Amino acid sequence: MNDHYFSAEPASADERRTLTLRLADRAVSMTTAPGVFCPDRLDAGTAVLLNHAPTPPPGGTFLDVGCGWGPITTTLALRSPSAQVWGVDVNRRALDLCADNVAAQGCSNVTVAQPSQVPDDVRFDLIWSNPPIRVGKKVLHELLLTWLPRLVVGGHAYLVVQRNLGSDSLQKWLAEQLGSSYAIERLTSVKGFRILAIERLDDGGPLPLPASDDVSRSSDA
Repeated sequence: MNDHYFSAEPASADERRTLTLRLADRAVSMTTAPGVFCPDRLDAGTAVLLNHAPTPPPGGTFLDVGCGWGPITTTLALRSPSAQVWGVDVNRRALDLCADNVAAQGCSNVTVAQPSQVPDDVRFDLIWSNPPIRVGKKVLHELLLTWLPRLVVGGHAYLVVQRNLGSDSLQKWLAEQLGSSYAIERLTSVKGFRILAIERLDDGGPLPLPASDDVSRSSDA
């Protein structure tokens, strides 16, 4: 079995370690382990998102797609203690770590869950994500078209994507797929990473999942 961070059950030993870093303007200790995304440090793309995305509103329902060991989820929970924050991942070890980390920071406003455990009627005011680009285009596109349509009207999503991993073509693909019900722009570009900003403008209804030819057209997204 290949031990990818997007594996549901990582094969590597669950050897816990502690990272000390700054999240939400404070020093925190976070627990990580092999078999999850970037276990040895705060990923550079995640750092760009945390440092350059607009300050989250004080309340609402927020989502971190692909939460890993929890730096984005924890930041959202600390910055907006009145919000309800969801951290979602397919990797069970990542979910355990994220739950432990938010609890260690005293965050009682977080639900950590597998995607299937998020009730269908939950809608989000804010989505922050460093999406799993390396999972493959088809799965990535399905993931984005699963969660972005769950924004409320007036809700925002901020995605950080490395430029040389297809951020520009992904922005174009999202505009084609989401249509006029969404506004999509490049918020900023920092250290080779783009932050893509998506706002839901109106209730355009559900979107179809991308067909195989839609995926192939975005060859580097």
